[in-house]
Amino acid sequence: MNAPSSLPLPLLQGWLMMAGLIVAIGAQNAYVLRQGLLRSHVGPVVLLCALSDWVLTVLGVFGLGALVAGSPVATQALRWIGAAFLAWYAWRAALRAWRSNAALIDDGSRVPLSGTLATAAAVTWLNPHVYLDTVVLLGAAAAGFDLAHKQAFALGAGLASLMWFAALGYGAAALAPKLARPGVWRVIDAFIALVMAATAFQLLHP
Repeated sequence: MNAPSSLPLPLLQGWLMMAGLIVAIGAQNAYVLRQGLLRSHVGPVVLLCALSDWVLTVLGVFGLGALVAGSPVATQALRWIGAAFLAWYAWRAALRAWRSNAALIDDGSRVPLSGTLATAAAVTWLNPHVYLDTVVLLGAAAAGFDLAHKQAFALGAGLASLMWFAALGYGAAALAPKLARPGVWRVIDAFIALVMAATAFQLLHP
């Protein structure tokens, strides 16, 4: 495992494992999807989510994440804060789905970049499920690697995250003109509300 020629293997392992974990629909993916459909700050949101996942992966792979994961107080606080935020976001999405939605696209375009990134960061960093995927599971998978192979593993996981969020965000943006009908937007926001609410419920009932 020390030969440079073996580095592509842990890189591929990191890519495959992150790809398998990240495609499950959750709060983070739902938010990227909506921003893509709104065509609102797609690039910055994609970069923030991918970079956040990569940072958390690095923390897990190199063992630093154990400090957070091993603190019951930090874990519990994160769970309650995250659940409250996701429940609030679910309520907003449910209201958008219930009300007349003629201004949904304008609603997204009026949100400033700072507010959009703050929400994307909250959906990512306040969700303990993200820590489970990146810090705990990916960290455990790379525990037996040496330094060079840990770096390759983390790089592969980061590439998978970036590719997924780019495909999700820009793919949704490409489909936006075909999904601009009011009825479709109501279904999308109802779906997002359910995802956010379900994630909040899971945080409170692990």
